Amino acid sequence: MRKFRVFLFPVLAVLMLALAISPAGAAGRPFATMLSGANEVPGPGDPDGTGRALITVHLGLGRVCWWISVSDITLPATAAHIHNAPAGVAGPIVVTLSPPDASGIARGCAEGVDRQLLLNILIHPSDYYVNVHTTDFPAGAVRGQLEHRVGN
Repeated sequence: MRKFRVFLFPVLAVLMLALAISPAGAAGRPFATMLSGANEVPGPGDPDGTGRALITVHLGLGRVCWWISVSDITLPATAAHIHNAPAGVAGPIVVTLSPPDASGIARGCAEGVDRQLLLNILIHPSDYYVNVHTTDFPAGAVRGQLEHRVGN
């Protein structure tokens, strides 16, 4: 069984890489998350704050795009990021995002993102989270771990 796993892991890694850099990979791989103040670590986050984020990773282009919608937090937000850490742990910023404006919406793309980082997000999305900061909650108002989007 061990030999099978030793063989299978490199094959799966190559397949994931091929998928990510194929034309379909150039179109991007979407990840979604629900944002909540209760998810902020070390906390507290905004107890009323909620939101959604859609993060699309374009490995072949070295690009990350986002759409964030938040409500019941102080707006405009002051910052938004993707961090590297599993649920329940605070981690370092790996991608800076534009923060939601007075309407609670943010969208944009970051170019020139390290491809190894993008590959890690593709393979282990739950090791990354999105959070949004406000003047009332400068350490983070809402947070959510990335998940594979249904149907992808």
